Amino acid sequence: MPAAIIDGKAIAARITGEIAQEVTHLARSFNLQPGLAVVLVGEDPASQVYVNTKVKKCHELGIYSDRRVLPKNATMEELLKVIDELNHDPKIHGILVQSPPPPQIDEAKVVAAIDPAKDVDCFHAVNVGKMLIGDSDGFVPCTPYGVMKLLEYSGVNPCGKHAVIIGRSNIVGKPMLALLVQKAKGADATVTCVHSRTPDIASFTRQADILIAAIGKPEFVTSDMVKEGAVVIDVGINRVEDASAPKGYRIVGDVAYDEVSAKASMISPVPGGVGPMTIAMLMFNTLKACKLQNSIR
Repeated sequence: MPAAIIDGKAIAARITGEIAQEVTHLARSFNLQPGLAVVLVGEDPASQVYVNTKVKKCHELGIYSDRRVLPKNATMEELLKVIDELNHDPKIHGILVQSPPPPQIDEAKVVAAIDPAKDVDCFHAVNVGKMLIGDSDGFVPCTPYGVMKLLEYSGVNPCGKHAVIIGRSNIVGKPMLALLVQKAKGADATVTCVHSRTPDIASFTRQADILIAAIGKPEFVTSDMVKEGAVVIDVGINRVEDASAPKGYRIVGDVAYDEVSAKASMISPVPGGVGPMTIAMLMFNTLKACKLQNSIR
């Protein structure tokens, strides 16, 4: 029996619908509008697409957006000046600097310069620490948060389950581990994290009740690496050449979808799985930032 599809588009639509209602409530009851600033350095086409998608979603939900584009040769001083302005702008509750920046920009310094109260990407050390200890007044990184919501809305309870994460990035792998291992509702999993230095990765993935692939390698996870009936979440998004495709390429995840879906009980597709959830949780974090900064619970 083929796996049930975990529909990220549908779940994201439910979440953003709830966010839109809350944004309307803030406007009517408190005369408040959540605000998100997205900063882009340079004209990288892919980054422009990501930024435009975020700005468009803000408009759909009634969230104020401020799109700042600096030239690709902008200096650190120029970028830090923009961040400082946004830190002190009462209309802005969340700040996101699109990654990756040009080589002259020190990304670590950029992250450190953002007010932790406006760090809706959850890259600042303050928010990373709060996430690790389970402090709800911080933020959760958008993609791992999206994965947690996919599990929740799909009726998958990680409690007592063995979750295996492939990949140890600061953006997905490490925070994913921290979230799943929390002593909390929707967590309480036993978590293993495997990566490029792990010998015999398959020996671990075959133990997984919940398998989360975030390694950045096209169709890395094959059916022989998956336990029968596992829940598989594919975080990867990779472009592979395909002469038969209209654009000469196709988008695939880190999981060989066709063969793994025949073995898993549930699986998220690429595209249409984790991707829409990342945007939805960015909007959620912006709404949360607005409420926290205005002492609204």
